[in-house]
Amino acid sequence: MPGETGNEIHGGVFFNVVVQGRDITLTLPPEITPALSGLPPRSPAFTGREAELMELTHRLAPPRATAADAVTVVTGLGGVGKTELALQAAHGARARAGWFPGGVLFTRLAGYDPVRRVSPEGALASMLRALGIPGEHVPATLDDRARLYRSVLSAYADQGRRLLVVLDDTDGAGQAGPLLPGDPRVPVVLTSRHTLAELGARLVDLTVLDEPAAVDLLRRTLHGTRGAEDTRVDAEPEQAAELAALCGGLPLALRIAGALLAESPTRPLSSLTGAFRDARERLRRLESGTLALRTAFDLSYAQLPAEQAWLFRLLPLNPGPDLSTAAAAHLTGTDEDRADELLRALERAHLLEPGPVYGRWRLHDLVRLYADDLGRRHAQEDGRTPALNRLLAHYLDTAEAADAHLTPPFRHPRFASREEALRWLDTERANLLAAAFHCPAQTASRMHHLLGTYLSLTRGHEEWLGLCRTARRSSLDARRLADAASALNNEGLALHGLRRFEEAVSAHQRAAEVFADLGHPDAEARALDNLGSALRNLRRYEEAIEAHTRAAAYFRRAGDRFHEASTLGNLGGAFRAVRRFEEAVECQERAVAAARESGDRNGEAISLSGLGNTLLELRRHKEALEAFDRQLELCRATGHPHGLARALDNLGAALRRLHRYDEAFEAHARSAELFQELGEPHGEALAHGALGLCHLHSGRHGEAVTALRRAAGMHREDGDRHGEAVNLCNLGEALRLAGRPAEAVETQERSAARYRETGDGHGEGLALARLGTVLFDTGQHAPSAAAFGRSAELFREAGDDRSEMNSRQNLSIVLQRLGRHEEAELARLHALALIHVPEPPPGLPEPSAALQERVRRRQERLRPEEARIRREQEEQFRRQARE
Repeated sequence: MPGETGNEIHGGVFFNVVVQGRDITLTLPPEITPALSGLPPRSPAFTGREAELMELTHRLAPPRATAADAVTVVTGLGGVGKTELALQAAHGARARAGWFPGGVLFTRLAGYDPVRRVSPEGALASMLRALGIPGEHVPATLDDRARLYRSVLSAYADQGRRLLVVLDDTDGAGQAGPLLPGDPRVPVVLTSRHTLAELGARLVDLTVLDEPAAVDLLRRTLHGTRGAEDTRVDAEPEQAAELAALCGGLPLALRIAGALLAESPTRPLSSLTGAFRDARERLRRLESGTLALRTAFDLSYAQLPAEQAWLFRLLPLNPGPDLSTAAAAHLTGTDEDRADELLRALERAHLLEPGPVYGRWRLHDLVRLYADDLGRRHAQEDGRTPALNRLLAHYLDTAEAADAHLTPPFRHPRFASREEALRWLDTERANLLAAAFHCPAQTASRMHHLLGTYLSLTRGHEEWLGLCRTARRSSLDARRLADAASALNNEGLALHGLRRFEEAVSAHQRAAEVFADLGHPDAEARALDNLGSALRNLRRYEEAIEAHTRAAAYFRRAGDRFHEASTLGNLGGAFRAVRRFEEAVECQERAVAAARESGDRNGEAISLSGLGNTLLELRRHKEALEAFDRQLELCRATGHPHGLARALDNLGAALRRLHRYDEAFEAHARSAELFQELGEPHGEALAHGALGLCHLHSGRHGEAVTALRRAAGMHREDGDRHGEAVNLCNLGEALRLAGRPAEAVETQERSAARYRETGDGHGEGLALARLGTVLFDTGQHAPSAAAFGRSAELFREAGDDRSEMNSRQNLSIVLQRLGRHEEAELARLHALALIHVPEPPPGLPEPSAALQERVRRRQERLRPEEARIRREQEEQFRRQARE
């Protein structure tokens, strides 16, 4: 009979059965050999399926309660190792004493091969003969053969000679259903590329191998053909891992790769890996002898109805790793319900895998190459270009709707909330970026705008930088200069996020120049504001003030309150950096008002952060706390995790200044946790530094040392030398108070050096003042005097009278110890001259009447000069603002 397979066994069981309408007595073989000759050998290279093998073997252990409970389907993609797992389980179960004394009945059904496919009738005839039924007693019809087959299997079970049935490579319930024994004592294992859920069987769904198992399979395949002396896999571990990845962890592909290596014992793995890197040629090269991956895929593809095959050929057009049902609907131009039906059909055929979450789908890498090859062959008839355009339009339009929710007060009906928009962007992130990088140029030009805010919020600066550069190149190629300048400006923002400030300054300057030449003042103003922010991070404050002032003046004239708010906040930050605190407060209060007026709650929170930090510098701690409380409230309302982490850190700083250490510690600790969750080491380092200060000010010096050392190290790894300097300075103080003066001296010297490298004279002055204190404590009076003297000069240059006064007071005390009394008296006079109220600081003796008079006259002489300078600065600011 065509298509029949199997082998005979011999035995002697007597029973009555109806065959072809006649009641006859059959004699079956008296003994069944422990292994039916039809069971193929198992592979010695089998690996990586221990859990599945254990599960399947457990399913075969007697007894089973129902016939359905005795059926197991091993399912998965073609080439994933279904047959091998079934054989491993069958061999193992056969070897278990008492499990299957009758042996194993194995039949290969070739369900996906239109030439070799075995019909249910042919399979039953073959298995009946293998079970000892003479050919003349094999019934003619399918139903009669199925009844006889089940009767024979039950008869063997009655005689204590239970069998295991393995049905390999079945294409569906129509082929496999008549072959099920229907007796719970006779378990059956089926392998199929479809899930066969209609059988009600237990599924063992195989996926690809992970990297260690895939590499091990390569190793075992070579050892099986060339012996253990073939050490190429172990000699080239990186190449082996890459080869396993290029094979997608698919066992059939890995076996083919192993066979190709075995054919040429001197061929290094790097040679085969290099050949496989060409994606277009990989499927063709995955062929060795009778093994060919494309053939395995062809058999699955040939079973697909026309509409499923069409979708399968279109799916590789999705540029990212997976896609949603909604995206598939746009790809095909159908509704989501129909797209879902087609996708699930492909999943049942194991040509498509479920994605990371419900409603998402992905193609195995090699299946993707196969489907893409088919798609290119059928490009015109499939409408491949229109399909791609529909998909890209879906991504771009939905990204635009999502971006609208990230820039208050704008909204879009596509999403119910900002949180929903963010979830969509998170889910589609890889697809959106891949669309920009690999699809038509105009996609990158539009996408770099739409994803800028999102990638900044989620700290995806590297991705945004690449996206901006791609957009700039495509715009220059098309001679769209304004678009190229816009991409360059955004490129600077991405570089800013990466703390590459010199490059950011260059990008913003060039963008501003292009916009000016093109006559686009609004874009020029945005570039200038960005330029000022980059300059501030380079501590080029006067240039930053100029850039921010020019930008703020334009936005005010244009009535653009949204951008005016952010620019004023940035200008206030620049003023604070040069210790022009009153001007900083004025700018930041105006920034808060402008952001509130424009409905930008996120911008208002940022402006409040700047205002609060300036108020801390002015020691207006309660007002700062109010600002930070409002910032925290806004960040919670907007669901901005990065802003929330920053607000908590700010709040902790205000609480610390008010000596509410427990509350401050809680706020900083939560901030550190959030920054860690967000993957932002710079923010986490800031929070740990603040935790260290909490410990320090509350007298927990040992804990302060630990936290501050960690913060300094994190800043060093992050490349933030200024942040490292700040934490080293605080660490040195903690070491001094912890009674570790030698370490304190070394740490303060390092801090001063870092401050000097970054051009922060005020910070260097603080480190030197603290160095002077620890040197004085250890009796090193001459170096202490030098440190205090230099710190006083640095504070003078920075315009910090209070800190200069403290350093000169301390210098006076040290000089007295050194016996340099005239210098000491001069330092003391200088310190007193800096006090606005002519009273000595605590601990110093009452000055003479003559000295007090000298101090009074000097203050009277200085006050008009200070007032004049302040008036000039205010007038300059107003003039610049008017311009």
